[in-house]
Amino acid sequence: MIIAKLAYKSLLNRRASVLLTLFTIAISVMLLLSIERVRIDAKSSFSNTISGTDLIVGARTGDIQLLLSSVFRIGHTNNGVSWKSYEYITSQRGVKWSIPISLGDSHKGQAVLGTTLDYFSHYRFAKKQNLTFNKGRPFAAINEVVLGSEVANKLGYKLNDSIVISHGMGNTSFHHHDDNPFKVVGVLNPTGTPVDKTLHIPLAAIDLIHGGKASLVHEHEHEHEHEHEHEHDNLVGHPKQITAFLMGFNSPLYTLQIRRNINQYKPEALLGIMPTVTLKELWEMLAIVEKILLLFSAVVVLISLLGMLTTLLANLSQRRRELAILRSVGARPWHLFTLISIESLLTTLLGCLLGSALYYLAIFSAGGYLQSHAGISVNITILSYYELGLIGVIMAAGFIIGLIPATRAYFYSLSDGMSIKA
Repeated sequence: MIIAKLAYKSLLNRRASVLLTLFTIAISVMLLLSIERVRIDAKSSFSNTISGTDLIVGARTGDIQLLLSSVFRIGHTNNGVSWKSYEYITSQRGVKWSIPISLGDSHKGQAVLGTTLDYFSHYRFAKKQNLTFNKGRPFAAINEVVLGSEVANKLGYKLNDSIVISHGMGNTSFHHHDDNPFKVVGVLNPTGTPVDKTLHIPLAAIDLIHGGKASLVHEHEHEHEHEHEHEHDNLVGHPKQITAFLMGFNSPLYTLQIRRNINQYKPEALLGIMPTVTLKELWEMLAIVEKILLLFSAVVVLISLLGMLTTLLANLSQRRRELAILRSVGARPWHLFTLISIESLLTTLLGCLLGSALYYLAIFSAGGYLQSHAGISVNITILSYYELGLIGVIMAAGFIIGLIPATRAYFYSLSDGMSIKA
């Protein structure tokens, strides 16, 4: 207890250098815990980019290719799904809901998605969060468009603005549909998913602007002539083909059964994938990113501990007089060894405590930003056993590093002026 009290007072006496070391350790602990939390929650959020969807159905390509094209808007499929097949599959027993999607158009590099009102009712992201509107409402007419948050912010669109979409994905557009402008009627809240970069229009509009049956303006006027008569049918239409569709079921048993039937479907080559399983496979392909984050965390901690070692060794040279006085009043070499060891342990402990506090402050402050801009839903919870284990490793490493200057103090010789004759 006396040595511990002496170590505490010694730290206070050298508070400037101790605080510098303490903050170095605290920052490294904060970064380590933050990186670990973001890594774990990024993996979870990545897996929940689409949530609550039991099955994604599209043309038979590859599981990951279908997932990337339909959910992440990356790449494209050469074939689609006939509307006849869509109606047949979604009419099967056990199907709770379905969302047809049609891709292939864009607006200034942003994807345009044709769908139905069921998209706003059943599409889920993160932990089964539903889409919400920041402004406006869902489309109710064939010439209306709902924007993702990033589209609205990046391009500066407001409600009632007119938009012309183009044929072709990404920045490669082959034809502008100037004769069929869309009116902005809604802007979605940020989700941190590809929804933010998407323009949503009625499925029937895709068929009209490509089929050339009528202009959207004329079709809109026609709708008003028969207002509320067949509102849902007018927004869906009867397209020949769609890109893919999402499905939800009443029971997991129906999911497995219908998935098997889809993969064996005779009229056309279709593929049904379970997004949670495919997302897991995709994340495993990106495991190198996880390893890099872990390596970065380890390097940060190592640098901070080496900084502490450098400070302790530098201070040791400046404390010759102090240690000589302790020896002169009866302190033995093992007393000095214990004193230096306790000082390093106390510094590491205080650094870990401060680092944990800074970690919670950082997560609390950046949680909303990570959700809206990176799609990472960060959980603010008590430290897990794994995270406590990491802190324990840092404590042990700090103690071991403290043994180096402690050993040097123990073996100071008579010529160093640190010893007295027995």
